[in-house]
Amino acid sequence: MRQDQTLFNYFQTTPLKIPDYVLIFGEIGINHNGDMDVAKQLIDMAKHAGCDAVKFQKRTLDIVYTPEMLAAPRESPWGTTQRAQKEGLEFGQKEYDEINAYCKQVGIDWFASAWDIPSQLFLRQYDLKYNKVASAMTTHPQFLQTVAEEKKLTFISTGMCTLAEIDTAVEIFKNYACPIVLLHTVAEYPAPEENLNLRCMHTLRERYQVPVGYSGHESSVSPSVMAAVMGAVVVERHITLDRAMYGSDQSASLELVGLETMVQQIRKIPIVMGNGEKVTTKNEAGVAKKLRYWSAAG
Repeated sequence: MRQDQTLFNYFQTTPLKIPDYVLIFGEIGINHNGDMDVAKQLIDMAKHAGCDAVKFQKRTLDIVYTPEMLAAPRESPWGTTQRAQKEGLEFGQKEYDEINAYCKQVGIDWFASAWDIPSQLFLRQYDLKYNKVASAMTTHPQFLQTVAEEKKLTFISTGMCTLAEIDTAVEIFKNYACPIVLLHTVAEYPAPEENLNLRCMHTLRERYQVPVGYSGHESSVSPSVMAAVMGAVVVERHITLDRAMYGSDQSASLELVGLETMVQQIRKIPIVMGNGEKVTTKNEAGVAKKLRYWSAAG
């Protein structure tokens, strides 16, 4: 089949669906490195760039990890074991109280992805607008039921998941009448661009008949903008003050300039896409009068 015919067929079967507004989330995650001043700087950065919300991560270490794993050696700024490293990155009640107050002061929403049921119950005290299911938790039925019973708009990452596993997760949320957005993502940090497979967003949208978004782990900006053009209602990106900082997610994150560029380009999409009606602008009419001289001459 000719290449141009293949392209024509693709757009015939996969129409572009552009949302009126794309929610943009700055994923702070654990890029704060256990430092509240860094967390606040990242909140400020997201607000300045025009993000709609920031997201953190919450874990109960002795539930999420085995004793053997926590006892394993790991060099970090906090010690020489995995436990020391992970405890150094984990915020508790005091820190989340401060995050909650600071986000209200700045004027930006926040929420968090819990990695276990007690962490999800912990987050309920803050009356957050959204829930998030990390890819690692999308295959945990009991956890999904705990989230779904809140009936908040929930963003479900689908990295590492098969369609059968996503089927099960979607069914749980439908049973609880909980609204969801499926986030296409590739759980590599950073993810190579050739592995991003953005067309999978169409697959998820058509299979489940729910809104679809994108959670990117690539180091560049353009794929996230492409995802928004392809109809993502949400774009989530990890953010960092400096990619050279300590941490496994830093290299898959956007610094301020990249975040600003991404937000600005996504916000342009509905402006430049227009409404699809064929019209002649006022200025075009003037140009036509000048260039179509033969028309006036008869």
